[in-house]
Amino acid sequence: MPIDAAKALSAAPRTDTIAWTAKDVQLYHLGIGAGVPATDPGELRYTLESRLHVLPSFATVAGAGLPGVIRALSVPGVEVDLAQVLHGGQSLVVHRTVPARGNATATARVTAVYDKGTAALLVLRTEAADADGPLWTDEARIFVRGEGGWGGDRGPSARTRGEAPAGEPDRTVERRTREDQALLYRLSGDDNPLHADPAFARAAGFDRPVLHGLCTYGMTLKAVVDTLLDGDVTRVRSYATRFARVVYPGETLRIRMWRQGSGGVRVAVTAVERGEAPVLADTAVELS
Repeated sequence: MPIDAAKALSAAPRTDTIAWTAKDVQLYHLGIGAGVPATDPGELRYTLESRLHVLPSFATVAGAGLPGVIRALSVPGVEVDLAQVLHGGQSLVVHRTVPARGNATATARVTAVYDKGTAALLVLRTEAADADGPLWTDEARIFVRGEGGWGGDRGPSARTRGEAPAGEPDRTVERRTREDQALLYRLSGDDNPLHADPAFARAAGFDRPVLHGLCTYGMTLKAVVDTLLDGDVTRVRSYATRFARVVYPGETLRIRMWRQGSGGVRVAVTAVERGEAPVLADTAVELS
């Protein structure tokens, strides 16, 4: 069996030293659609080094090392075809405001391997800390199609936060992705050919290259921060989502937001051009 769950779970954690600069933050922000309009003060806080605020989701690419999906496939006991791999979900807990430049130690390990029947699900946890202590903890959930069915633990339901709230959302915004969005976003470190190579995308079962789930993830958090938090990135304490379907570059995201008192926001994201197909589901932002 290509996935040896026991071996993957018992593997020693992988520790890397990561570093980033303001230019890395700016490139990430541009990759998730910041900077339009270019002279808008609200956008300049993401693009101009003299007033730079770091969107917490930058943590998922900080250091420009291997993305979580690829790191999980580098663990002993995991030997699979990259074309069968999909990013199933992402969660992030921010322990302190992410600085615009820094150095940190990132320690990653597989914390769970679940048997979903038609697929295996790997959970990769990464903890980052600098000289002052913990910075963030993130978890990537990675599906490997065709690798389930060994009789293992199915794990918890993906719908841990339940359905989106009933009733009209407090705010709805639309964000159109660029046709070259994936080509720009991949410069922050995720060069999986699924997002750029048409032949590879077809081999993986898609008509054309798809947008990185983490790009949609970042675009959505930016919309929440800009729309409901007046641009205050420091209020985000955690952010989690399930990637329900892929987004194709050029599509329009409809982002619906429901306030949950003063402590959080529930979000649902759909692709407008595909009949409101859900692309991010089970999504929540917790606030300070």
